[in-house]
Amino acid sequence: MTYTLPNMADQRRCAPGSAVLLSRLAKQVYRRSDEQRLGMHLRHLVALSYVNDHEECPQQELADAFCMDANNVVLLLNELEQLGYVTRLRDPHDRRRHLVGITPSGRTALSDAERAQGEIEDEVLGALDAEERRTLRELLGRALRSVEPADEDAYSATVASIST
Repeated sequence: MTYTLPNMADQRRCAPGSAVLLSRLAKQVYRRSDEQRLGMHLRHLVALSYVNDHEECPQQELADAFCMDANNVVLLLNELEQLGYVTRLRDPHDRRRHLVGITPSGRTALSDAERAQGEIEDEVLGALDAEERRTLRELLGRALRSVEPADEDAYSATVASIST
């Protein structure tokens, strides 16, 4: 017997929990989000989206937002700098800090990757109509805001684990 979502529930007399469904759905997105299709690694897309939404953000803010070790953020930013997508400049008010900004090339690459991401979402969420997708996005955003450390006024749905 092939196990699908409907007959799994019949076999066990209960449906999978939301965390299981979210994890399975995320795996479908990750499988389709390869570098060739996006034009960049998924972790680069997530990081660029955040930097685009939080122009000239402190490097430490990225570490906090992505729940990453500061050394790994440096490695990620090195990759993005080598691609010409971001710049790091010393904060004129605190020379110990670096501010991260997106370049025009980074904005172009981000725009292209977001188009590809839209196609991936269309594939993965094809069973949902436009209103259901808006509702899903709103609910996911609300759930994320409740568990992620973020400035309430500067919240962005682009914050995610980027260790993929």
